[in-house]
Amino acid sequence: MTDPTTFSPRRRAVVAAGLGSLIAAPGLVRAQAAWKPERPITVYNPFAVGGITDLHMRLVGEKVGKMLGQQVLIDAKPGAAGTLAPATLMTAKPDGYQLAVYTINSLRYPHYQQVNWHPLNDFTFITGLSSYTFALVVRADSPWKTVQDLLAAGKASPEKHTFGTSGIGGSGHLMMIEIEQKTGARFTHVPYKGGAEWMQALMAGQIDFIADASQWGPFVDDGRARILAMVTEARLPKYPNVPTLRELGIDAVGQSPYGLVGPKGLPPNIVQTLYEAFNAANNDPATVELLARYVQVPWNRNPTEYRAFAESYFVSVKPLLVKAGLAKG
Repeated sequence: MTDPTTFSPRRRAVVAAGLGSLIAAPGLVRAQAAWKPERPITVYNPFAVGGITDLHMRLVGEKVGKMLGQQVLIDAKPGAAGTLAPATLMTAKPDGYQLAVYTINSLRYPHYQQVNWHPLNDFTFITGLSSYTFALVVRADSPWKTVQDLLAAGKASPEKHTFGTSGIGGSGHLMMIEIEQKTGARFTHVPYKGGAEWMQALMAGQIDFIADASQWGPFVDDGRARILAMVTEARLPKYPNVPTLRELGIDAVGQSPYGLVGPKGLPPNIVQTLYEAFNAANNDPATVELLARYVQVPWNRNPTEYRAFAESYFVSVKPLLVKAGLAKG
């Protein structure tokens, strides 16, 4: 499940140079903006309070609030595989005061579930924010020391052992379907509303392992959990001794970027103001440090780039969903 989400070194340098002045001088955003909000802005978060997305958006929202002179409120709307938050915008006016975190699940869900919104036509794409990092993670006291141990258990006792993800059809779920199809192991999926919930379940022994994004970072770092394998393109510098699934002969990669959207028809001056403010806040050193703690990095996309990515992924992901048995061909 490879996503073409990385910048070239040259492009990263250009983006960094352009954002440097915004980060150094937040007041510049307000001085140049044609739109100045007159009341608080609400951002709907698709996952439960306490997860990395919630923590990320609260920090970014605090910084944007200072830049724009209005409070940014983060309102949790977990459910429907992370699509409930953007769906809330269907009744919102295109005035900049109601926004939503838009995960890659919103580009998959309409392929296999009837919804009253279109993933491309009913939203205004504002900015890319970050990308989750995927791994297979167990508790520190788990008897499974390697991925081979995990797969052996899944073959010896099909569907006996359980794994947690952010929901049916989410990146973690699709990743595990792909792993099961390629290895013959079988497990039982337990969907949750967000990383805070699945990590609590793992620590309480309610599930056997995690197959999802980087909410597990602090738990691994303090020794309460252990990574069996990264489901990434290459090993991470932070965990140089942890192999990838590809190294182990299982060609599966899970990546899942997310960004910020508004209602359909958001005026260009409002889009530009929001893009500049949220992008600057997202690349502030304190935000970058928070993301690194949870094994994530900023995923910088301007409105045009973000829409182009969404349009491409919406088309390219359908064959995978068909293969996984979630969508019809």
